[in-house]
Amino acid sequence: GDLLRIVAAEASRTPKGQWITGRGWIESKWDPPRYPTRFDLDAVSPDHPVWLRRVDGHGSIGNTLALQIAGIDKKRVAPPGGEIVKDDKGEVTGMVLDAAQVLVERKIPRDTESTAKRALVEGAKLYASRGWTGVQIAGTTGKRADLIQGLVASGDIPIRIYNQIYGPGEGAEDLLDNGPIGLEPFTRYTRRGIKVSYDGALGSGGAALLENYSDRDTKGLLNTHMDRDMKRMLDRALRVGVQVEIHAIGDRANRHVLDLYEAAFKRVPVADRAVADPRFRIEHAQILHPEDLPRFAKLGVVPSMQASHAITDLHFAPSRLGRERLAGAYAWRPLVDSGCYIPGGSDAPVEAGEPMVELYAAIARCDLDGVQRDGWHPEHKLTREEAVKMLTIWAAQAAFQEKWRGTIEVGKACDLTGLDRDVMTIPVEQIPRTRCVLTIVGGNVVHQR
Repeated sequence: GDLLRIVAAEASRTPKGQWITGRGWIESKWDPPRYPTRFDLDAVSPDHPVWLRRVDGHGSIGNTLALQIAGIDKKRVAPPGGEIVKDDKGEVTGMVLDAAQVLVERKIPRDTESTAKRALVEGAKLYASRGWTGVQIAGTTGKRADLIQGLVASGDIPIRIYNQIYGPGEGAEDLLDNGPIGLEPFTRYTRRGIKVSYDGALGSGGAALLENYSDRDTKGLLNTHMDRDMKRMLDRALRVGVQVEIHAIGDRANRHVLDLYEAAFKRVPVADRAVADPRFRIEHAQILHPEDLPRFAKLGVVPSMQASHAITDLHFAPSRLGRERLAGAYAWRPLVDSGCYIPGGSDAPVEAGEPMVELYAAIARCDLDGVQRDGWHPEHKLTREEAVKMLTIWAAQAAFQEKWRGTIEVGKACDLTGLDRDVMTIPVEQIPRTRCVLTIVGGNVVHQR
């Protein structure tokens, strides 16, 4: 209801025919779930194409006009790695998942360069105000990466940037041809890696599972059509020193990516690599089969995880996965105990992008109201010291930067975050209310409250 009221209000003040777009949570609280459909959107906005993207980027809802512009009807076949959701009668509902979203999004007018610059600068300032001294961007186009690099060089972006390029594709090929940028210590901008997505998200039903979802007749979406290109790309990355990080959420996707990495490591032995320890990553690593948990440490694959997923997903993950699969979900403790380090991030804008929420989630494993669902495995939570390491030294290590940042030591970069409370001693429920009062990057104050 709130979603439809927002669209109706936007339509009332938007010229006829202009796109109405947005991004946020599209997560039903109904049981059984009831999601908005194109017909609901048609009722409040028949004269404007509407396209609303789920905050994780893996699912969208469009009205009839938007679908018509994109040529989507009940006969349209989704591209590999995507789904056009249809009802029992074969009619499109308006829900479009993963790779199929491009059918609509390529029809939407692009932001201007000035708008993109303003958004990047404002976002960087917001992150500095929250205490982040650097951000690892999990995927941009090569053109957007060039824009970010220029804004860092001009000082408009005051924090450090570690940038990955989407692949496989032209941008990734350019990086493989020309090699990484900004590997020297104390650099403000680094472009070193390639980001790939191999499945969707758990909330939208696109995460690839070994067995069917517990609440729907699907195993999700796995992008195996990319395997041939991936094998070539992984081999080249190992030989030229480019890092690869692959999005995998479901247990089937994680197993598949581990298999791809293991095969690449065998094809390109250490002697033939530009970097002996390539630190290939799996982004999210949310749901793992118990047999695959020890493979991360054995292969040297880095599980890059976001603790806040475990405290937002806990309200729907049990119904998606069932109780048994929760044992391998958001499994920080088993991974650390097996010998892994876990770089922690926020996955913003999927989550809030607030480091204190990430810290709290890793320590408490409860939502912000203190709720923890039955069977949510509280034994998987981390200690306070480990949680801090996720956001500091382990994150630096995942970016090959642990020798010059990530801890407060003589000779390292003066990147410091000052907080208004001691998060190592206060009651855990107070951690999310802790605020940044000072952010220093390279010895320069970039935020002060």
